[in-house]
Amino acid sequence: MKKFRVGVVGCGKISGIYFKNIPQFDALELSACADLDRERAHAAAQEFKIPRVLDTDALLADKDIDIVLNLTVPQGHVPVNLKAIENGKHVFVEKPFALSVGDGNTVLDLARKKGVLVGCAPDTVLGAGYQTVRREIEAGAIGRPTSAMAFMLCHGHESWHPDPEFYYLKGGGPMLDMGPYYLTALITCLGPVRRVSAETGLAFAERTITSQPKAGRKMPVEVPTHQSGTLLFDGGIIATVVMSFDIWANNLPRIEIHGTKGSLSCPDPNSFGGRVARNTGDKNGWQDIPNLKRFGENSRGLGLADLAQAVQEGRTPRASGALALHVLEVMLAFDKSAKEGRHVNIQSKIDRPAPRTDDAIASTLP
Repeated sequence: MKKFRVGVVGCGKISGIYFKNIPQFDALELSACADLDRERAHAAAQEFKIPRVLDTDALLADKDIDIVLNLTVPQGHVPVNLKAIENGKHVFVEKPFALSVGDGNTVLDLARKKGVLVGCAPDTVLGAGYQTVRREIEAGAIGRPTSAMAFMLCHGHESWHPDPEFYYLKGGGPMLDMGPYYLTALITCLGPVRRVSAETGLAFAERTITSQPKAGRKMPVEVPTHQSGTLLFDGGIIATVVMSFDIWANNLPRIEIHGTKGSLSCPDPNSFGGRVARNTGDKNGWQDIPNLKRFGENSRGLGLADLAQAVQEGRTPRASGALALHVLEVMLAFDKSAKEGRHVNIQSKIDRPAPRTDDAIASTLP
């Protein structure tokens, strides 16, 4: 199998798990890293034995890099992607794919022109948990799916994240931060979304950081921090979705999917494994379903490895830019629906990615 040399832009909090996992995929090889904070990039290179530390522009143009892994903050996703693609690199980017549908389309259009592939997190849906959910739905375990519910409820990230400000600026908020996990899971299992109806709110115009090293600092809130809406899928399935940074505590499920013959309790879509259970309304109640065997632990990088194999196999990556753009359009429709007081029809059309088989991606990860 060909080794694809990966250059990583952005050595912040999420990068560690990628640096740890990338060498465990047969198709990937860590080649270089870059960060606006040069010292942080050098620290990552030393810890994870990355051969080279480069400036961002030098990394994006480096002839010895095949794929750019873009782990910058959301505002940097599109500019870095465009520079990498212009230089003929394949790209895999952290979520969200872009901050506007137009910018996302610009990235995909340039990728088609340059003949490169684009992938986007989350790749958690390729893990054992949601691949098991998908297998059960497609096997008819709950009959025909009719509805779903998804809840991501917390009180924001200022109590634990060292640099939480960007979560409350344009490009942040609960929907663009955590929505990709939940909506990608729903769309992977149920198909594309046709229409969105929503309301949004903001409980606190200013927040106080309680995490170190910025404890006590005030930060403004520019985006809605509570978003509640209804999705209508192409197949007529209706889903209720609530994303909030304004909730102190709750006792609601992450995701449930209901059908004509039963219901599925689904795991946290921000994880690769987790409990899957089925209830068909009989006296047995909720029964655990054994997960698929592979990639049940934190396997970030799985979508990156699938992209590398997609290049060799001449196919679309499972965690594709097109899927991420559809998810982005759905997420942005929440605010649009609330502001304009109407249903918002989704324009992008996608096919569900192919399911992953246990032996599809060669790796030493469990």
